[in-house]
Parts: sequence; structure tokens; C-alpha cells
Amino acid sequence: MTPIDFIHRNVISELIKQGYAEMVAHQCANRAVDHYRCCSATKKGGMFDDCLNMAKAWATKLQPNKKSK
Repeated sequence: MTPIDFIHRNVISELIKQGYAEMVAHQCANRAVDHYRCCSATKKGGMFDDCLNMAKAWATKLQPNKKSK
């Protein structure tokens, strides 16, 4: 599994766990991958966290009233 695959799959999984719609999770995972491609991690081992934070920010904009689980 490449880093891009890892980020995409796990961002989708995390956002769905947090109550976002699957469509929103997929869109935001794509944004997270774009973020990965153009940035470097702020701390060692922190790239996934950076990408997940970017995806959460987009998810909140796309679906402000997420379902709580």
C-alpha cells in the first residue's frame, strides 16, 4: 500500500466513524491526498495527522450537521 492509498483509505474510515456522510468522506479524502502531495509533515510521523486535519476542515464545511455516533 502506498502512502497515498493509506491516507485515502484511513481518512475515509475516520470521517465515517465521526459521523460524516460517505460521499463527504470521499471528497475530503481526495483533498487530504492533494494536501499530502504538496506539503511536508510538521513533525516526524505527523503527515497522516496533517492530512486528517485538512480533511476534517473540509468535511465540516461540506456537512456542518454531521450525524453523531
